[in-house]
Amino acid sequence: MTATPLLLVTVDVGGTLGIAEGPGLTMRLAEASPLSAVRAREVMRTSLHTQPALTDTVVAEVCEALEVPIDAFPRDLPPAPFRLFPGTIEALRRVSAVATVVTLSNVTCVDADTEGLRGLLSPWVSDYFPSCRIGHTKPDPRAFRAVVDHLDVRPDRVIHVGDDWACDIVGAVESGIRAIWISRGRQVPDDSLVVDHGVLVATDLAAAATHITRLAAGSLQ
Repeated sequence: MTATPLLLVTVDVGGTLGIAEGPGLTMRLAEASPLSAVRAREVMRTSLHTQPALTDTVVAEVCEALEVPIDAFPRDLPPAPFRLFPGTIEALRRVSAVATVVTLSNVTCVDADTEGLRGLLSPWVSDYFPSCRIGHTKPDPRAFRAVVDHLDVRPDRVIHVGDDWACDIVGAVESGIRAIWISRGRQVPDDSLVVDHGVLVATDLAAAATHITRLAAGSLQ
């Protein structure tokens, strides 16, 4: 009898599992930049969030791209404490009963705090893939492939869960991965992805866990 292939669930962190209590490096730089908040975050996704360390060269390039003086770059900034949303642990426990669970997040090396997350989420989450570790950010398909390749799982056996439509949902769909959007009451930005690519919508992580257990029972069909 052939064993069922591993089911992998990748989960976004900020906005999906919980929220940082206080401004981190990304928020501080966005506030300091004359660019729009949206444009500043786009710049940081490619120039900052993919870096494993903050070298002088990285700082200089980021400041130039954000039009921020180098002396305004926050140094020695600790990661902000992370507060889980109510029900997160129970939802992860349910998901981990039917799948391997890992995180996949866009985050700077300053804000990642993998050990802090491990303390909050163990034993339900087995590994952590911040963008500063894998060198790519969502929605780039290379971010999703980095995790899939590392864990040697077929894309059709992966479900990604996240709250950012562009980074999490569009990115997953373009990577050939099933996606569940955490809406928190927001309207779906693009109904065609729901209809054409089977994107599921969940009000919160508990609802996403219900979707996942049903998909696992049906072997994703």
